[in-house]
Amino acid sequence: MERQTVRDVQMKILETMKYIDALCRKYGVTYYIMGGTALGAVRHKGFIPWDDDLDIFMTPLEYAKFKMAFEKSHNPKFILQEWKTTERYLEYAKVRMNGTTFIEEVFKDRKDLHQGIYVDIMMLHKVPLSRLVQKIVYVESKFVTLYGILQRNWKPKTKGQQIVVSIMKCLPCKLLAKLFYQHIYKYDDRTTNFMYCYWITPAKYKSGIFASFFFENPIDIPFEDTRLMGSSHIKEYLTYRYGDYMKMPSLEKQKAAVHAMIYDVKKDYTEYLK
Repeated sequence: MERQTVRDVQMKILETMKYIDALCRKYGVTYYIMGGTALGAVRHKGFIPWDDDLDIFMTPLEYAKFKMAFEKSHNPKFILQEWKTTERYLEYAKVRMNGTTFIEEVFKDRKDLHQGIYVDIMMLHKVPLSRLVQKIVYVESKFVTLYGILQRNWKPKTKGQQIVVSIMKCLPCKLLAKLFYQHIYKYDDRTTNFMYCYWITPAKYKSGIFASFFFENPIDIPFEDTRLMGSSHIKEYLTYRYGDYMKMPSLEKQKAAVHAMIYDVKKDYTEYLK
């Protein structure tokens, strides 16, 4: 069998993203490339060479429009995996490609879960300018994140984490997660006096809160052989997130490696989960 590489995976991810982008443009859905994807677009004109994922932001309103567009498309090549409807999966949405494999360590025993190559869709929420409210939403987001990874048999690595996990085992976590999600979504209709936030991940407080102007109007950003939607203030966004974003990391950090236990751009994941 021909050896597959990170680049092979990237090309399947890009194919998935082109499909998402075409749907968004057809139905007037706004998204923004984010994180390492935005960094790769500016510094490398595409994927970071050693990276094997692609992440985009959507607000809940834009995501609702995207979901409707996705369902209308009836494309058998892709599926939409949602955090609210997928058992033991709470954090964000993925568009996965059928006929491919990307089995990660934390999901290796999940035969009920689609495990094809994917693009992540992260929810970009709004919070008031009040630091107190921001801190509350931050803590709620961390709870939801931790509850999600605990359901994937994540093991705490520090004494502090062990204490938090022990406390959570005594709490009605499912109910609390539902209530916290309601509060996290509470401010998404705001049109003034807000900041954007993205904390339902390992993101720390500062790296997960953004001035509203970062995501006011998207522009086309060159990415590989196409163009994707990105912030019109992408350089300010990258400086905020990474500091000197054009500085290359150490050679040790540049080692290309697919983060899946098993990946295959030609075979469906079900072949490996039998």
